[in-house]
Amino acid sequence: MLRKLLTFEEAKRTIEANFKPQFLGEEEAVLLEAANRVLSQDVTSPIDIPGFNTSTVNGYAVRAEDTVIVSEDEPANLKVAGVVGVGEQPKAVLAKGEAFEVAAGAVLPEGTNAVLPAEDASREDDTLLVYSSVVEGENMVKRGSDIQKGAVVLKKGQVLGPAEIGALAALGLKQVGVLKIPMVAVLSVGSEVNELGKSLSPGKAFDVNGYSLSTAVMECGAKPVYFGAVADDKSAVERILKTAVSSSDLVVVCGSMDVTEIADSLGKPGIVVNTIAVKPGKNTAVAFVDGKPIFLLPSNPSAALLMFQLLARSLVQRLAGRPVADLKAVTAYAGSKMFSAKGSRTFVLVKLLFDEQCRLIAETIGAAGAVSALAVADGFVEIAENEQFIDIDQEVTVRLLRGSAGRV
Repeated sequence: MLRKLLTFEEAKRTIEANFKPQFLGEEEAVLLEAANRVLSQDVTSPIDIPGFNTSTVNGYAVRAEDTVIVSEDEPANLKVAGVVGVGEQPKAVLAKGEAFEVAAGAVLPEGTNAVLPAEDASREDDTLLVYSSVVEGENMVKRGSDIQKGAVVLKKGQVLGPAEIGALAALGLKQVGVLKIPMVAVLSVGSEVNELGKSLSPGKAFDVNGYSLSTAVMECGAKPVYFGAVADDKSAVERILKTAVSSSDLVVVCGSMDVTEIADSLGKPGIVVNTIAVKPGKNTAVAFVDGKPIFLLPSNPSAALLMFQLLARSLVQRLAGRPVADLKAVTAYAGSKMFSAKGSRTFVLVKLLFDEQCRLIAETIGAAGAVSALAVADGFVEIAENEQFIDIDQEVTVRLLRGSAGRV
């Protein structure tokens, strides 16, 4: 198989041309299990919210017309016909010349069109002395004023966060229709890769990539299916890779062994990207087998995670039915000179900090190892192929690998 070096943009276009996202279906999920899922259809309200006319203050339910001409010296006299507390149902209709004592949030008796605050009246036994007038609708919330029955509350494609789940609970919905979660197979290849929980013998390293990439998959709204570490054995890798392709919607492989020939043999079109002019991550390859993407990432943990974020992330988001959200970015100043690799799109890992002038500074990680770079890096700076370097104090865009600017 010939290797053709593609530019970063060519690689992205090639991946896009071969990616045909499939609708994975929908299912019902109980409310708490629907958190962070994607709505499969519009949600309309089965009820009015609020479901009744309610008071916004402690006071008296009245008819506004009974309070029109009043003053401190000449108060109106109304008969107190009852009391309504929160959660109670009024036992009578409010008639002309009457008032009901009500608490804030209480159901208002039928016939009420305003609420008089308690401080604007005084009570003598069953007689209410009204010293201030109110207008129709004052100090009350009408039924359905927030959400009317039949109104669309949430739209298809929305991701269900805390606010959305709260809204669904307010509608009384115990379950909701959501898109099925895509399955993403994650496996690490290499005889040097050690499963967690096993003793670490000389020449071995724990499986960093399997866990960091599985977490990245979850952040995209998909479910990782972790196949563990596979030794450098062609037949074993082929067997497990076939299983991964048949049981998942997208596959992520990383490791020291070249898996491109195996991936290319699994189906058409096979390998579509086999080297990319980027640093790090030059040996990243991508295959498509019966429409399913297979990303073959480097063994270096920093490079593997970076290539996933740059190339695979948007595909996983689309499989999950989510809007494609680019990595968050901040503007900073280069804290040191950043050099590019000649002819390659270069990505420089940086950490963020503030200087004495409270400017945000992007500081290169320097000689940090592959694992420590993951722990330290807040994001990366991208240097184009035709740029030799970024000078110290030059303004740069830092795309974040974390949800926020980490330690900043």
